[in-house]
Amino acid sequence: MPVGFDTPKRRPIPNDTLKIIQRTCQTYNDEPRWLVALISVTGMRLSEVAGLSKDDVYLDEEVPYVDIKPHPWRRLKTAGSQRKVPLVGMSLWAAKQACTASNSAFLFPRYCDEKECHSNSASAALNKWLKQVAGPDYVIHSFRHSMRDRLRAVNCPSDMIDQIGGWSSGKIGEGYGEGYTLNTICNLMGDMTHLD
Repeated sequence: MPVGFDTPKRRPIPNDTLKIIQRTCQTYNDEPRWLVALISVTGMRLSEVAGLSKDDVYLDEEVPYVDIKPHPWRRLKTAGSQRKVPLVGMSLWAAKQACTASNSAFLFPRYCDEKECHSNSASAALNKWLKQVAGPDYVIHSFRHSMRDRLRAVNCPSDMIDQIGGWSSGKIGEGYGEGYTLNTICNLMGDMTHLD
């Protein structure tokens, strides 16, 4: 057996549980829950969201979005991680709340400063809270698994799934061109807003 074969697989968060988490985020309506709500719809990595500056958030565009790019305080996992992610439903609400509340250059100043993104401490605190709301089987990273399943459920092409999530693609041809437009991605992600 390969090493790590018995490692438990992270489970995606079921849609009904996702709705409960999102409603609870709205009830708390604070910085940690805005971060969770933003991840719950976009499937972005915790460090990507925690390391956002307010300048990375474009709320007044035809398609509101966040621009995921490297910063001195937070690097990206892969070259494919650099991308634009549309904000729809709960993620748009969370981004607006965070932008309005932040008196800093950072979207989530509790978890980021000019020196570094404190994603490990964010992960510990948010996972503890998430387990209280959703149960012991789920962690913040479970939202990425859920996002992939939700995109599959609306027949999203696999290369668009990779583009949305910042996953590395194994196909050379998918690196050609500019990829899917924000409008196209937003329309597809909008098909999933019934969960919000």
